[in-house]
Amino acid sequence: MLDQRLVREDPERISRELARRGMSVDLTGLQLIASQQRGLEEQRSTLQAEGNRIGRDVGQRIRGGADPKGAEVAELRARGNAVKQKVAVLEDEEKQLQGRMREQLLALPNLPAPECPAGADETANVEVRRWGTPRTGKGLAEHWQIGERLGLWDSERSVRVAQSRFVTLIGAGARLERALINFMLDLHTGKGYREVMPPVLVNSASLTGSGQLPKFAEESFRCSGDDLWLTPTAEVPVTAFHRDSILPAAELPLRYAAYSPCFRREAGSYGRDTRGLIRLHQFDKVELYWFSHPDHSEAAHQQITADAEAVLQALELPYRVIDLCCGDLGFSARRTFDLEVWLPGAGAFREISSCSTCGDFQARRSAIRVKDGKSTRPLHTLNGSGLAVGRTMAALLETGQQADGSVRLPEALAPYFGSDRIAAA
Repeated sequence: MLDQRLVREDPERISRELARRGMSVDLTGLQLIASQQRGLEEQRSTLQAEGNRIGRDVGQRIRGGADPKGAEVAELRARGNAVKQKVAVLEDEEKQLQGRMREQLLALPNLPAPECPAGADETANVEVRRWGTPRTGKGLAEHWQIGERLGLWDSERSVRVAQSRFVTLIGAGARLERALINFMLDLHTGKGYREVMPPVLVNSASLTGSGQLPKFAEESFRCSGDDLWLTPTAEVPVTAFHRDSILPAAELPLRYAAYSPCFRREAGSYGRDTRGLIRLHQFDKVELYWFSHPDHSEAAHQQITADAEAVLQALELPYRVIDLCCGDLGFSARRTFDLEVWLPGAGAFREISSCSTCGDFQARRSAIRVKDGKSTRPLHTLNGSGLAVGRTMAALLETGQQADGSVRLPEALAPYFGSDRIAAA
């Protein structure tokens, strides 16, 4: 959530920065609310000062010999009570205005970082670097063809169990999924991340705090009759884990590695990636999440990206790093580096991780602050997939496919899977 002080003091900056996202925003309503808030604050402050003066006057009169139950003191106390009632009315009006202000601010995305490339859509994204040599050649199969041939999953029967865009992993496919999750968690905890396994069901406050609500309600699965949703990413429950908290500066950064099943409707994506593991309603992911001191979040962004890259490097999967332009940023992000893994069968790079710094945007929505000396202020949050497991499996199958129909697995993963090769049964 944006800082309310910006609305009062520099609304032009908000309009200017959101224009970099391609948004034209009318802030007249917010400015009117801010003006009304200022007026009420001034009135309340004046009345509270008057009430304090009356209270002191009562004390002085009594010390001077006035009868505590006499008419003189009674009149002063009646005036004081009248002032208190007026203050209570103003506080209630202020609370209503604060609610209206918050409701409107919750609908506005984060402001892009100054370093974020200009541009309206993904065509303006900037490639930062590449790692590895992409495998190319004729006759390379796509991962869904390999998976079906090796019997790694069953999509058709899964439609009977649920609906389209769900899969049931079978045999070596299920074992490979489990191996990847354990491998990723071990790699990250070895770097100092604290492993967590958060709830899969989250409440509306948690989704609001991380930025999924109110904007992306249609993308999530809601449990009818309860204020609970299936989490779209572990970013949601991990953000909420410290909601309404003040963290000592000495404890930062807090770094979590969270495994979670994730659930997304993928609204608007029908007709795209209908086969295989790329775009499912349910998928597994290991999420990296940082609670950082504001002074160190830029370096933290570089580090969380490097930690996600380390998974791809250990798995010998060529990839590239993309700096997203302002128009392609996610709602809560102020800057994002996408990792795109190479899929030899598809002959294309595909996103496998988005590493984002959100500044104080999520912290304001979730009331998470850092105590730095005698002062407190919102801390900064960062998140990145480390990695999306299904897409990692897809890349492994296409990269490791052999002429005899088997799939060679990277050396680092073999101990987790129990073999360096997947062969047809």
